[in-house]
Amino acid sequence: MFKHLLVPTDGSPLSDSAVDRAIAFAREVDARITFFYAQPEPPVPIYGDGPAMDAHAPERFKKLAQSRADETLQKAVEAATGAGVVADMRTLVSETPYLAIIDTARERGCDVIFMASHGRRGISGLLLGSETHKVLTHSVIPVLVYR
Repeated sequence: MFKHLLVPTDGSPLSDSAVDRAIAFAREVDARITFFYAQPEPPVPIYGDGPAMDAHAPERFKKLAQSRADETLQKAVEAATGAGVVADMRTLVSETPYLAIIDTARERGCDVIFMASHGRRGISGLLLGSETHKVLTHSVIPVLVYR
C-alpha cells in the first residue's frame, strides 16, 4: 500500500507523537520515511531614521532555525533507525510551509503525507487555518492526519 511516507515535524509535543506513530505505521507496512522540517523565513530588517533591528539578526535567525531543524530531524531519524525503519530528512526555508510539504512529497516520490493535526479552533481557525488543513486542501497525494 504505502511505501514512502513524508512526515512533517516541528518538534512540538503533538508533532513528536505523530513522528512516533508514523514510525510504528511505517514499520507495520514496511515503508520508509522522509522527515521534513519547514524553517521560517528570517525577519526582514526595517529601517526608519535608523535600523530598527540589529543588522546581524537575520543571520543569527537563519543559524538558529537551521540548528533547530537539524536537531528535530536528527532526533526523528534516530528514532526511526532504532525501530528498524529506513529514514532520511529534508529541510527548506519557506514562507508557505504547506506548499513546501507538498512539493517535497512530490519531489521525493512519497505516496502519503503523515502529519499531526495542529488545527486552530474558532475565529483564528476560520481566518488562518492550519498547515494540516492547507495540505489536505491542496495535496493530490493522500494525507493521513494523526490526532
